Amino acid sequence: MITVVIATRLREDRLGYLEAMHASLTRQSVPWEAVIAIDGADPKLLPAPLAGDPRVRTLVLPRQVGAACARNLALNDVRTRYVNWADDDDEFTDDAMAVRLHTLEATGVGWCAGYSQDLHPEGTTTLWRCPTPPGRHEAGDVWTYWKSPSDTIPIGPTTLLARTDLVRAAPMGGLVQGEDYMAAVGVTSLAPGILLRLPVYRYRKHPGQMTRQDAYDVLEPQARRHAWNYGRSLRATLCGRETRDAAGVV
Repeated sequence: MITVVIATRLREDRLGYLEAMHASLTRQSVPWEAVIAIDGADPKLLPAPLAGDPRVRTLVLPRQVGAACARNLALNDVRTRYVNWADDDDEFTDDAMAVRLHTLEATGVGWCAGYSQDLHPEGTTTLWRCPTPPGRHEAGDVWTYWKSPSDTIPIGPTTLLARTDLVRAAPMGGLVQGEDYMAAVGVTSLAPGILLRLPVYRYRKHPGQMTRQDAYDVLEPQARRHAWNYGRSLRATLCGRETRDAAGVV
């Protein structure tokens, strides 16, 4: 029923994290499979627990194409009704798949999400509540909780379990960062969904994460503005309205 799509460059400092992500999947109580998009790396570096798991399939890309492209190409290999994005250095809570799958099957909505937790190096967690309130949201409503591009994004992209057809219609955006913001506002603009009041994903804090790199802040404001405008324009188009971008330009 569920495929988890993960892009990785199999960097040595992240292999242990990738194993932890896989271990969190093995603790799920519902059937799943994973597609690992290996972004220009030697597939022989894939940790043994993943290489030996028949539920894990790989897409080996001959050169580095970036996370957005790698994830989108991996969508071609998804063969289940639902899909969930994930990063190679994070992990899921133990009931993440079951509780969201049950909600999707019971209600017929297109997506189901939850809160996330920051996972600190010492193993402690801090809950992050997204600006979108818990409960049912109609198509396009999630974007309205992203008041301006500089604000916190309205929902956690990796907390979304969504119908595969919706994810293919609103995949990762073509950006070097912030591509997942576009995926989140895209999916939630195309179908109604439900946000649960419980954590389903753990976002690992460590020195090697992208948001800790020196160059991250250089493009982040533009990436956020692009994703914000995308969400606003998509919502307006589906509602048949003209709109303006974050700078007031039609």
